[in-house]
Amino acid sequence: MPFTGKSVIITGAGKGIGRATAILLAERGARVVAISRTQSDLDSLPAAEAIVADLSDPAAARAAMAQAGTCDFLVNCAGTNVLESLLDMSDAGYDAVMGINLRSALICAQEFARARIAAGGGGAIVNVTSIAGHRGFPDHVVYAASKAGLEGATRVMARELGPHGIRAVAIAPTVTLTELAAAAWSEPTRRDPMMARHPMGRFAEAEDVARAIALLLSDDAAMITGAALPLDGGFLAV
Repeated sequence: MPFTGKSVIITGAGKGIGRATAILLAERGARVVAISRTQSDLDSLPAAEAIVADLSDPAAARAAMAQAGTCDFLVNCAGTNVLESLLDMSDAGYDAVMGINLRSALICAQEFARARIAAGGGGAIVNVTSIAGHRGFPDHVVYAASKAGLEGATRVMARELGPHGIRAVAIAPTVTLTELAAAAWSEPTRRDPMMARHPMGRFAEAEDVARAIALLLSDDAAMITGAALPLDGGFLAV
């Protein structure tokens, strides 16, 4: 699935799934515009146009998208988590998680769609969500809300942007072996029971998710929109 002649904006491109996706799509010929809040992460990312931005700031998110310009695809990978239970939920934790995981994704999608429509339409958005939006994991209350909210918003995007030829899809990975996941799942008493619930017998690698994102952006997925694809090694099936 070559992407020669295509361009893609990837948020959260400095680490984890975003980084793996940026590398993969660049290898397949895409022009990659990588957005991250950490300059050093972008400096070490090959074959990408780098934009440093803190997407938790709405004005900065809009400015980053304006700098990125009109592209064919958007991948909303930027994400964070604050491990808090419902009883311990803090205002600061709520604002941090919702600001990145949901609000920034909506802003980036809005600005991307406006630019695509002005250019005549077409294109695709992939929003990275999580199986946490489908199952109740302890200490993930705000994270789960943000990811379930983004899936709901993805369906609205598909409905509103479809007439302009723009597809919108969510992909919901299981535990993916990134720095963010390590904080939540490194403890054996938490990790091992979770691993046992995966028929495939393993967690996902960032490259697994990147390849699925590439599929959803490709012409092979031309009739897929409004869907939330679990990438979970069978977790939700059992």
